[in-house]
Amino acid sequence: MKKKLLSLLMIGLCVFGTYAAGKKSVNSNTELFVNLSQKVNFIDPSMITSTSEHAVYLALFEGLVTYDPETCKPRPGLAKSWERRGEKNEIIRFHLRKTTWSDGTPITAETVVESWLYYLSPSTAAEYSYIPAWLIKGAADFNNGQGDEKDVGLKVVDPYTLDVRLSGEIPFAENLIAHFSFPVLPLHVMKRYGEFWTRPQFFVGNGPFVLEQTDGKNYITVTRNDKYWNKKKVFLSKINFLFIDDDNLSYNLFKENKIDWLTFVPADKIKEARLLKSYQVAPENANYYYIFNMNDSVLKDKRVRKALAQSIDKQKLVDDYQSFDNYATDSFVPSFPGYTPAEGNPFNVEEAKKLLAEAGYPEGKGFPEITIIYNTNENHRIIAEFIKEQWEENLGIVVKIKDIQWSSFLNLRQSNSFQIARAGWVGDYADPVNYLEMFVSGSPMNDGRYNSKEYDDLIMKSYSIENPEERNAVLQRAEEILVKDEQVIIPIYYYSSTNMIDLDKWEGWYTNVCDIHPYVGLKPKN
Repeated sequence: MKKKLLSLLMIGLCVFGTYAAGKKSVNSNTELFVNLSQKVNFIDPSMITSTSEHAVYLALFEGLVTYDPETCKPRPGLAKSWERRGEKNEIIRFHLRKTTWSDGTPITAETVVESWLYYLSPSTAAEYSYIPAWLIKGAADFNNGQGDEKDVGLKVVDPYTLDVRLSGEIPFAENLIAHFSFPVLPLHVMKRYGEFWTRPQFFVGNGPFVLEQTDGKNYITVTRNDKYWNKKKVFLSKINFLFIDDDNLSYNLFKENKIDWLTFVPADKIKEARLLKSYQVAPENANYYYIFNMNDSVLKDKRVRKALAQSIDKQKLVDDYQSFDNYATDSFVPSFPGYTPAEGNPFNVEEAKKLLAEAGYPEGKGFPEITIIYNTNENHRIIAEFIKEQWEENLGIVVKIKDIQWSSFLNLRQSNSFQIARAGWVGDYADPVNYLEMFVSGSPMNDGRYNSKEYDDLIMKSYSIENPEERNAVLQRAEEILVKDEQVIIPIYYYSSTNMIDLDKWEGWYTNVCDIHPYVGLKPKN
C-alpha cells in the first residue's frame, strides 16, 4: 500500500509541477486538472466505450453535431447547420464548415462518409456501431456483413454538403448524431501509422484540443488546437486528465486545489462533500427499476402489481440505505428538456392493501410466495432485502430473494423465467423514446413480455411527429400507461451524477441530465 501511494504521489508531483499557485489569466496559460473515474484505454473514437474515454473524446474530436453544455440538446459542431428534406423528413442535409484537421488537411463531406463507413464496417467491430446501424437506412445490413456500403444512406452532395437518409422519419435523429458513435476520423493518418496513430507525435484531431503527451496509464495532457474553427471560444490552454485510482488521494488533492474537477465523488466522502459548495449533484440519464413478468399467474393482475408498487417507501430507501444521492421516483423517464415525466402510483400503504384485497388477497391471505431475482451485487442485495421487508410488513405476504450470477440472471430474464427482476437503464441519448421503446411488443429488451396495441401505437406514432410539444404529449401518455395505468414496472430511483468543481471559480460548466460537459466556453471566473 505504501509503495502504491508513493507512486501516486510521484505522479502528482510530476503533473502538478507546472501548476502555479492561483489561476492564471484566461488569455495566458490556463490549465484545467481533471481526475476521471476510469482509466482511458482508447483514444481512437472507433474503439472508445466508457464515460472517461468520452470525456477525452470531447476534447480531441468533434462530430457533425455536438452538445449544448446546459441542456445537452444537439447544437452545431462540424456542421454549421442542417435541415430536414424528403417527403417524410427522412433526409437530413448537413452543411459543413470549411475547416481542417489539426495537420491542416481539409475535412469534407467525403471525410464524414468514409469515417462513418469505417465505423460501421464489420471488420472494425465498433461496440456502439448498432446506433448508426439502426439510424441510417441500409446501414444495418452493411454492419452485419450482408449489405454493400453503396446502399448505406449517405450521399455527398458537394464537398461541404452531406445528405443522411434515415431508416425512418426519426425526429430525435440529431440528438443521436451527437453521440460518439458518429465520429469523424483522420483516416489519412490512421492508414499511415496504423495502431500507433494515437501517439502524441502522430496524433491528428479536429476538436478544441490536440494530444500533447500521455504515459498511457496515469495521465493524458491535451493542448489548444489552433486549427479548431471555434478557437476564440476555447479559453483553456491545456487540460490534464488524471487517472488516480486512490479515491482518498484524489479527493484530498481536490480539497488542496491541486485538482480542479473530480468527475465522481467517493461513496465514503458523500456526507462530507454535501457540505461543500463545490459538490454538484443532479439526476442522471439512468434509472433503477423492477420488472414484472406479465405472464405470471399472480402478477398478470394489475391490481397486484399496483399494490406491490405502492407499498414501497422509495424515499426511505434512498435516504437510509444508499451511499449516493439517488432520486426516488414513481416515474420511469428522466426529466429531459421539454419533457415532463408522467406521474406514477405513489407510496400509499392503505391504497395498496385495498388493491390487494380487491385482487382476492385481503391482508395478504392466500397470496403465494413470490421471488425477486437480482444479479450478484451488494447494492442490489440491499435493495432487494429492503423491498422484501416492505412487502412483508405492509402487505403481509411472503417474499423470497435470489442472488444469481450475471450470465444466468440474464438468461432467466431474457427467457421470461422469473416473477420479479431488478433492472436498470443508462440512456444512449437524451430522449424519452430511448426508455419507452424497450416495452414495445417484441422488443428484445421487453423481458417482462408486456403487450399492448395502444402502447405500441403511441411509440410508433412518436417516430413521425415533428412538433416537439405534440410528440412529448404522446410519449408522456405512453409512460403513464407504463407506470400508472398498467404498472408494468416499478420505477425505484434515478441515478445521480456527482462531480466536484467550484463554480465560484469556473464558468461554462453546468449540471445536465447526460452528465456531459464540453470544454468550449469553460474558463476561470475573473
